[in-house]
Amino acid sequence: MAARVFAERGFPGTDVQEVADELGVGKGTIYRYFPTKRELFLAAVDRGVRRLRAQVDASVIDVDDPLERIVQAVRAYLAFFDANAACVELLIQERAEFKDHKKPAYFEHRDANIGRWEDLMRGLVEDRRMRDVPVQRVVDVIGDLLYGTMFTNHFAGRRRSFEQQAEDILDVVFRGILTDREWKKRAAAIGKPRDGKGVTR
Repeated sequence: MAARVFAERGFPGTDVQEVADELGVGKGTIYRYFPTKRELFLAAVDRGVRRLRAQVDASVIDVDDPLERIVQAVRAYLAFFDANAACVELLIQERAEFKDHKKPAYFEHRDANIGRWEDLMRGLVEDRRMRDVPVQRVVDVIGDLLYGTMFTNHFAGRRRSFEQQAEDILDVVFRGILTDREWKKRAAAIGKPRDGKGVTR
């Protein structure tokens, strides 16, 4: 509820009394748990990011295949922000209003959670299902694609369903855009091995 009020009115334009009214509680009750408006706002941001993580986790809990876990996680991520536009607004406001904040909540949770995805991809490399590229590079690329898609949808308006966007991202990430023939030509022209590690021979 607090998230919706902050998203609609902005941090400076929100009075804690308005949040209390929406919740049907006294203003003092809110201050008992959150001594300042800043703490209330940051708690709302943190709650949103925790809900995102919970939705992604729930989408993969019963999925054994590592590649399918990636597929389901990408879909769950985009589905969450499709249904929770207020969370995007809070992420934007957090960066704008609290530049002194050590690290945005989104990246705190991302950094705390990224290890398991790197482990998953190391397993795919070991099983020869994924090219032998630095897994942090792969995780960063996919993460940046999703993060950028979420903001693009918010600012420019979603032109396709989140399901279609997930399929587009996964198709480009999994298959790339070049044919095998074209990639071999490019690799030869720039003196890099075809495995894409970026090490000159």
